[in-house]
Amino acid sequence: MTVVGPFGLSVRDQALEADVQAGLTAVEEGLLEATKSDVPFITEAAQHLVRAGGKRFRPLLVMLAAQFGDPHAPGVVPSAVVVELTHLATLYHDDVMDEADVRRGVPSANANWDNSVAVLTGDFLFARASHILADLGPDAVRIQAEAFERLVTGQILETAGPRDGRDPIDHYLDVIAGKTGSLIAVSGRFGAMMSGADESMVSILTQYGERLGTAFQLADDVLDIASDSHESGKTPGTDLREGIPTLPVLHLRARAAKGEAADRELCELLDGDLTDDSRHAEALRRLRAHPALEQARRDTVRYAEEARRTLSPLPACPAKSALEELCDAVVHRAG
Repeated sequence: MTVVGPFGLSVRDQALEADVQAGLTAVEEGLLEATKSDVPFITEAAQHLVRAGGKRFRPLLVMLAAQFGDPHAPGVVPSAVVVELTHLATLYHDDVMDEADVRRGVPSANANWDNSVAVLTGDFLFARASHILADLGPDAVRIQAEAFERLVTGQILETAGPRDGRDPIDHYLDVIAGKTGSLIAVSGRFGAMMSGADESMVSILTQYGERLGTAFQLADDVLDIASDSHESGKTPGTDLREGIPTLPVLHLRARAAKGEAADRELCELLDGDLTDDSRHAEALRRLRAHPALEQARRDTVRYAEEARRTLSPLPACPAKSALEELCDAVVHRAG
């Protein structure tokens, strides 16, 4: 058993391991090349998060999906660079909106420079992703554009909140399907499509990515509360401090609506001023011990299992086994 990439996927097949490792190495080189500019400061800012590392979850999924066709086809690595550049760009913007201080274990771009630099650097990365995408053909451009529209729509829906009468948890699951599931679905789709895989396999791997993307974000929700900064690479409770209603908090509020006094009391704490460090720490401590966190973990497992079942029609092979193990790796992140 070997471990591939920063995400830590276990791979038991030497040929698959070699292909995936070679692909991820090429993606890393592609990311550094795509973030170079004639202006040294832009290069420094654009490579800030690239050099900080990361899970490279999306490129890893591209590489595994490509195993169902020709994994060495010329569009595979560039498409993986595109999805990771797009993801990185959203992180620069997210950190501005969240006023985050830490990302991937280093100061966020907005903390290192300022909000304007962070936003414009994110825009620069979008531009570079689009430049690469143009060489992959009109279908790839359309697919990426549709995914990006879903991603932004998800972010707007999160900001706007659920409409009157809409269940907040259902609304939230729609939000993360757009914000996270869309780009991870494209990762599976691009890997299969660029490798020349059969259309049915492209469809399966797209659906798999969508479901796994939801599980991945739910695991992040759990990590935001349950982990420390060493584990997650960012400040714990960032979403909590900003009042962003992640799944554990939504489960808590659903319980409080049924009349549990302790749950209502904790909700009142969350509704207060969590910019105060002592109140924030107390909220984290109590949420970590609350059944709502375990309920969110169970939801994470459920979506990961749905992703695994989606793979059933694919032929048995090392890549299919690795995709199944990826479901386990996502769940493991949530504890």
